[in-house]
Amino acid sequence: MASLSLPKHSLPSLLYTQTPKTHSSHILSIVSKSSHSKFYGLKFSYSPSLSIPSSSSLKSSIFAKVNKGEVPPSFTLKDQDGKTVSLSKYKGKPVVVYFYPADETPGCTKQACAFRDSYEKFKKAGAEVLGISGDEPSSHKAFAKKYRLPFTLLSDEGNKVRKEWGVPADLFGTLPGRQTYVLDKNGVVQLVYNNQFQPEKHIDETLKLLQSI
Repeated sequence: MASLSLPKHSLPSLLYTQTPKTHSSHILSIVSKSSHSKFYGLKFSYSPSLSIPSSSSLKSSIFAKVNKGEVPPSFTLKDQDGKTVSLSKYKGKPVVVYFYPADETPGCTKQACAFRDSYEKFKKAGAEVLGISGDEPSSHKAFAKKYRLPFTLLSDEGNKVRKEWGVPADLFGTLPGRQTYVLDKNGVVQLVYNNQFQPEKHIDETLKLLQSI
C-alpha cells in the first residue's frame, strides 16, 4: 500500500499558528516610533509601565472645571509681543478663548488659520479672539507671523491657566486638550466646546453662538 509522507515542518505549521504577544508599548509604536513625533500637538514618549486610567480618573479628565453659566478665573499672560494681557481688559464685549496644544502642529495650524479666515466675522460680532497654549511668546510671534494671524496669542507657561480652567486632556491625559470658551460681555461662559480632531468645528460652533446673542 502506498503511504503519504509530509515534510517534518508541514504538520506543525498546519495545526499550530502562533499568536504574537501584544504589549502596550507596541500600540504606541504603531502611531509613532519617535518620542518627538507630533500628532495634532501630541509628543509621544515611551513608558514601559503604561497603564489604562481607571474610570474615576477618566471622568476627572473629561469634564472641565469651568462650565456654561460660570465666570472663569481671570488671568494675566504675555502675548506674542511680550506685552501683558489681562482677561478683564475685554469685559464689556464677547471674548473667544481657545486653548490649543502647541504652535506649528497640524491641527493647531489648521485651527488658527480657520480663526484667521473668519476673523472679520468675529469682529462684526464685536468679539475678541484669544488663543492660549504653553508655548513661549517668541514661538507665538513666529507662528503668528508665518500664518498672518490677526488675533492675540497668549503664553501660558507651565499651563497654569489651563489647569485653573480645568481644560481636559485627551488620549488618557497624554495630549493637551483643545477647548474653546465663549464669554459674553459680562464675562459669563455661554459655550464650552471640545473637539480634538476637528479643529475647524470650533470656529463654526463659536460663530453660530456669537451670531445668536
